[in-house]
Amino acid sequence: MALANKNVHFVGVGGCGMSGLVRMVRQQGAACSGSDLKQSEVIDQLRREGYPIALHQSANTVPPNCDLLIYSAAVSDSHPEVVEANRRRLPIMKYAQAIGQLMLDRTGVAIAGTHGKSTTTSMLSHILIHAGLDPSLIVGAHCGQIGGGWRCGQGNLLVVEACEYDRSFLNLQPTHAVILNVEADHLDVYDSIDQIVGAFTLFASKLPVEGTLLIHHETPHRQMITAALDCTVQTIGFTSDADWHLEVEPPVHCDQGTQNRKPKVQLFEYNQSVVDWISPLPGDHMAFNSAVAAVTAHQLGAPWPAISEALASFRGLERRMQRLGQRTVREGLVTVVDDYGHHPTEIAATLIALRQHESPKRLICVFQPHQHSRTRFLLDDFSSSFGQADIVIIPDIYFVRDSEHERQSIMATDLVERLCHRKIQAMYLRSFEAITAYLKNHTRAGDLVVTMGAGDVWKVAQQFLNPRPN
Repeated sequence: MALANKNVHFVGVGGCGMSGLVRMVRQQGAACSGSDLKQSEVIDQLRREGYPIALHQSANTVPPNCDLLIYSAAVSDSHPEVVEANRRRLPIMKYAQAIGQLMLDRTGVAIAGTHGKSTTTSMLSHILIHAGLDPSLIVGAHCGQIGGGWRCGQGNLLVVEACEYDRSFLNLQPTHAVILNVEADHLDVYDSIDQIVGAFTLFASKLPVEGTLLIHHETPHRQMITAALDCTVQTIGFTSDADWHLEVEPPVHCDQGTQNRKPKVQLFEYNQSVVDWISPLPGDHMAFNSAVAAVTAHQLGAPWPAISEALASFRGLERRMQRLGQRTVREGLVTVVDDYGHHPTEIAATLIALRQHESPKRLICVFQPHQHSRTRFLLDDFSSSFGQADIVIIPDIYFVRDSEHERQSIMATDLVERLCHRKIQAMYLRSFEAITAYLKNHTRAGDLVVTMGAGDVWKVAQQFLNPRPN
C-alpha cells in the first residue's frame, strides 16, 4: 500500500488496534490525523506524539486534504465522517482492510479463534522480540512488555489478531495463521455455528501454498476447515495424536504447604520432547496459548532456548487474569483479580484456573454480561460456566451494538434466575456502587474477588481497591 506523502484520517482512533495502525501508517511516510468521542490515555499519548486528534465527529472533522479514510470496526457506514468521505469520493477502508494491505509488504502472521487471541498474540510477540526478530504487531489489549498494544519493528514480520466479528479477518492477507478454537459467538452477525465454521474455512483458504496453519487438534470443526487447504497444516493439542502436543505438570505441593505456584509445560513434536517452560499464567487454557505461541515462534525462526526463556519471563497483559492487588478486611486480606472473559468457555476456564492457583476460601465473581444478543443466544452455556464460583454478582448487561428490540428481549435477572436454578448463589445488583458496597460489607479474609466481562466492570475492582473517603 503506497502511503508516502498521503494524508490519512482515522475514525475511532482511540481503540487499541487503531492506535497501533495509525503509527504504522505514519511509519510508511503518511501524515495522519484522527477522531474519537472519548478522552483517554491512548488519545493523550497520540497527541503527545504529534497526531492531531479531534474529540468530536462530524463531516467537518474529515480534513480537507484527506487522501484516505480508515475507520474502526465499531464505526458504522452511516457515521458522519464515513458519509462525508463517500460524498467526496475518497478512498475508504475498514481497519482490517488496512491491516491486510500492510501485510502485502510483509510476512503476515494472524492469530484467530473465538477466544485467547490477545493473550496468544502477546505471548508470540514477546517471544519474537526476545529472540531478536524485531516484529511489528497490533494486539487488541495492553501488554507492557511488547510496547502496549502495538509495535513498529524493523523486521519483516507483522503479527496481528484476526477477529471473526463481522468477518473482518477475511480482509487479512497472512502467510502464517493460527486457529485457537471455533465456537458459537457473535450470533448477532452469524446465523449459526455452521456460518461461523464457514467463515473460519474462508479465512484459512486465504493462506498461500507456501504458508502454514496451526490449528487446535481437538476442535470439532478442524477437518472441515482444513480439508481443501494447499498450505502446510499442523495440529496442536493435549492429545498425543496431534502433531504438537503439550503436557502440563501441576504445581508441586511441599510438606510445609507451600507450592511452586506456576505449572511446568512440556512440548512434544510427534511425541518427541523438544522444550519445556514454566507457564507464565495459571490454567490449562493459558498453557495451551503459550504452547501455540512457542510453536509459531519456532516456525518463524526463534530458537527453543529463547522461546523457553521468553515464556518464563512473560508477565501477562491487562484484563487477562490480572492480579490488581489486595484489600485489607478484618483479620486479613481479599485478593482482587480482573479478567476480560465474556464467553462461557473463557469464564469456566478462568474460574477453574483461579480456584486451582489461588485456593481462595471463597471465589466471588462479579460478571458483567457483554451484549444482550450474546447473553440471549448463549444463556444456557453461561448458566453452566460458573460452577467454580461461590458467589456470582451480576449487574446490568453491557449494551453495545444491539438493537433496542434486542435490548428488551433479555435482562440480567434472566441469567441470575438460571444460576439460582443450578443451586449457584447468584444475585442481581444493578449499579457498580451497589456491588462495591456489597463487597465492602460482605467479603472476608481469604476471599478472591474477580471482575469479569468485556465492558467496564473493571471499575468495580478499582472502586473496591481504592475506596473513596466518606
